[in-house]
Amino acid sequence: MIITPAQPSELPKLIAFREEAASWLSGLGTDQWSRPYPGDLLLASIEAGAVFMVRDGEQTAATITLTPVAEDGLWTEAELSEPSMFVNKLTVARTHAGQNLGGRLLDWAGDRAYRASAKWLRLDAWTTNEGLQRYYLGQGFEHVRTVREGGAVNGGPRVSGWLAQRPTRPADHGFRDETPAPESVALAP
Repeated sequence: MIITPAQPSELPKLIAFREEAASWLSGLGTDQWSRPYPGDLLLASIEAGAVFMVRDGEQTAATITLTPVAEDGLWTEAELSEPSMFVNKLTVARTHAGQNLGGRLLDWAGDRAYRASAKWLRLDAWTTNEGLQRYYLGQGFEHVRTVREGGAVNGGPRVSGWLAQRPTRPADHGFRDETPAPESVALAP
């Protein structure tokens, strides 16, 4: 399998990919991703070079967004003073479920963050999706805290505020990586 940057022309595919995941999650009894994600924000992430695709031949097997930019209101000033990269929108196609692609993508992200001189690989997960939280804990992440207030709509409840992190490290993720070298996120002393 190959990992490459997503292209703007793949926006419809990524939106459909997210809708497939939302439907599957709904079947599991969670409302995660039940609201459509704004296409213009996703396109901006693609154009910023933060969205990556795992390709298995002609099929898209998985996607991940990896960025040095934290979502507002989640991490403290002290935490933000440490060089970090943030995982978002990790999604595995149902056709490729059960193959540890999510774990391998997290290893790839941790390796890429390590090569960018980041100390931490961080993420926020759906506040009520305890199965997903257990998954991340099983992948070596440590729960930092859960932020429940300060959501995007009028400062209301935050739906994705379960925060976790793990140290970055080199990893043998098994993908053929066709992404450009990451830019350093190390902070000036």
